Amino acid sequence: MDTALWIVAWLLAVMYLVSGVGKLFVPREKIAGVASGAGWVLDFSPGAVKAIGAVEILGAVGLILPALLDIAPVLVPLAALGLALVMAGAVVLRIRRHEPKVALLDLGYLALCAFVAIGHA
Repeated sequence: MDTALWIVAWLLAVMYLVSGVGKLFVPREKIAGVASGAGWVLDFSPGAVKAIGAVEILGAVGLILPALLDIAPVLVPLAALGLALVMAGAVVLRIRRHEPKVALLDLGYLALCAFVAIGHA
């Protein structure tokens, strides 16, 4: 079980790190033009998109570093819970935008974050 938690945490950390860096440093108009499922960024202000990116980066770091360094490992489930809340918001947003397929993908990420949060609790 511990191996599965580490694998899922690392995969989530990489995904959220890449996603967060993109939101933080790439203009939202360019993000919206890259993928069909990224049009949601135009519904938010540039500051809000950057804030979401910063939260994703902090969450990615929180999934790995505390457990890896064995310093305050209680932060790992808190980071996973925070990312699960971000994904819950993403699911609601996708449903409101009538994007059910992408909502299912976001729901999968939410489930993986919940798995890490519960497994490290």
